[in-house]
Amino acid sequence: MADFPTYADRFRFVELKREDGILEVRIHNEGGPAIWTAGIGGIHAELGDAFYEIARDPGTHVVVLTGTGDTFLTEVDTAGVGAMDSQTWFRIFKEGKDLIQNLLDIEVPVIGAVNGPAWVHAELLTLSDIVVASERATFADKAHAPGGVVPGDGVHVWWEMLLGPNRARHFLFTGSEIGAAEGQRLGFVAEVTPHDKTLERAWEIAHELRSKPPLMLRYSRSAMTQNIKRRMLDDLGFGLMLEGMGVLSLMGR
Repeated sequence: MADFPTYADRFRFVELKREDGILEVRIHNEGGPAIWTAGIGGIHAELGDAFYEIARDPGTHVVVLTGTGDTFLTEVDTAGVGAMDSQTWFRIFKEGKDLIQNLLDIEVPVIGAVNGPAWVHAELLTLSDIVVASERATFADKAHAPGGVVPGDGVHVWWEMLLGPNRARHFLFTGSEIGAAEGQRLGFVAEVTPHDKTLERAWEIAHELRSKPPLMLRYSRSAMTQNIKRRMLDDLGFGLMLEGMGVLSLMGR
């Protein structure tokens, strides 16, 4: 088991705040919008570690996942990754599995508060049980195929489940954007809110859920994520290995 004070201030890129059993998980970079990096000690590793601690903490009853400022995540910094070789990719492979699997191992409801464009790891938000999106939010996967990288870190599994195989393949190959209203029409966004009300609305829903029996919440989350876990168990590692082989081939290794 984990105790909130032991990990609350551990992370550089993940701000944690808990009130009445509701935990807000906010990604950031030096207090501003988050920048994704898979460098050693970067957010790629930190967020998976944070999810691990959250999943083991019986004091948390609802999670709200969000970003900072007017974007969730749109920038990638590869400078800190260093020389790409098989050992480096093994680290990224392990962190990539932890990121998705530890999120799914959180056995309380997760609410995704989409505070703006989510063009990198939008699957983290849409894997939430309830997705509340700003009217300005857009969803895309611009960190993989548009830059010549195999979209194999779980997006190949999850977006197919959300959009169907053909729409998902177009989405991933082209990096095309889906707006909040379209996401609601397609079924993966629950509510679209005025831009400045998104986090507030997510907390309102969190308080509504918090009033329900704790074990009902935990067992319901477990039941509703079981099939997603099964799909990720089958295909996440395979996709990450293909992504790694593609990256190494680009470097002639």
